[in-house]
Amino acid sequence: MKRKKYSAGAVKFSLWFVEFRKEVQLLAQGRTFDEIKALSIEQNIFGASTPARAAMIQSTLTARIKNMDSSFYPLFMDSDVATQKLYALTGSFAHDTLFFDFMYEVVREKMVIGINTLTNADIRIFFKNKKTQDEIVAKWTEQTLQRLCINYKAQLYEAGILDNKTRNTERQILKPILDPVLKHWLEDYGYGQVVKALEGIR
Repeated sequence: MKRKKYSAGAVKFSLWFVEFRKEVQLLAQGRTFDEIKALSIEQNIFGASTPARAAMIQSTLTARIKNMDSSFYPLFMDSDVATQKLYALTGSFAHDTLFFDFMYEVVREKMVIGINTLTNADIRIFFKNKKTQDEIVAKWTEQTLQRLCINYKAQLYEAGILDNKTRNTERQILKPILDPVLKHWLEDYGYGQVVKALEGIR
């Protein structure tokens, strides 16, 4: 999986699973990315509240999907919803290296040592370490880091990795059972680290 510079763009993003599924469905039917962009503008196929929001959703989802080999389209369409959400999460990881590092360095490590809870303190420590390691992160405000904290937990919840106790400072980690087809696809197309992150293994 190609690494990118750290970005705080996720403060504006979501997993957008329903929208991700819609775009993959259209691609599987033979539509192009340009055609999907036009449909987003002309027909608001993602149900966005404003044209600007529609453009952001479409461009972000397209970027995520383009980071993944198109061979996943038919596999995604044949999968159950829980597995489809993990494909969508993989797209989010591929698009946002910092989010993936959070999953790999914090959530995976928790699962490895047998701790099934994620706390706000865990997230604060992660960002504190990143501020010392990366000059981009070092410039971000505490407000930005807090919004990223909220976003990461929201995406993991929507993907089925965290419980729904959204008001709690401590959340339960729900270790997924990977569908063999998804696991093989991830390993075959350079996402072995994602397998380790999701399964909680070294």
